[in-house]
Amino acid sequence: MLVSVRSVDEALIAARGGADFIDLKEPSDGALGGLPVATIGAIVSALRAHGIGLPVSATIGDLPMHALDRILTQVDAVGVCGVDYVKVGIERGPEAFAVLDALSACDWPVVPVFVADHGIDAALVAHACTLGFPALMADTADKLAGSLFDAVPTADLRAFVGRVRASGRLVGLAGALRMAHVPLLQSLAPDFAGFRSAVCVADRKTALCPERLVALAASLHGEAVEIALA
Repeated sequence: MLVSVRSVDEALIAARGGADFIDLKEPSDGALGGLPVATIGAIVSALRAHGIGLPVSATIGDLPMHALDRILTQVDAVGVCGVDYVKVGIERGPEAFAVLDALSACDWPVVPVFVADHGIDAALVAHACTLGFPALMADTADKLAGSLFDAVPTADLRAFVGRVRASGRLVGLAGALRMAHVPLLQSLAPDFAGFRSAVCVADRKTALCPERLVALAASLHGEAVEIALA
């Protein structure tokens, strides 16, 4: 269970609530909205100071594929903060191939996140699988349009998971996922699934709800739980 957080307090709540990955982003600034690098560094330091060794990822912000220099500059800025993975959104289009090539040559462990609102580009994924990324993800940009399962047929998601896993990389799914999607996620069996809305008190811009975190973690891990969701 990957949980997206925006502050030190949220990161600690997520870690104590059963998250397996801590993901740093600003939900108010889009699907991959980036936090200030000072905030990223502070969260990483706080987690480690509390003895929390969970892997930490951070987004660079929503940048277009034609802005390659800006993408690489921001990857460096985020990577210096001490995160384990730097997440970069990959939009469909011919420019994305060059972006993937450049990201694979970075000094940081980059995780390409394929923006799947209009489906997953199989050719882009196949190309990424030939490069040295530690993991690949699929996510959606428009969280109000439905979930990843509304945007992409389950068969295509199954093919994505299978292709990435066959290449020896970790594979993750995200995109307005909810508790109701747990059976589908368990069927697809990605290495991790990303959540924000499902573990907040209301929409994804509101505070994390510890009870929802615990309940979701238990459901994903196949454990019994008696916490009622509000």
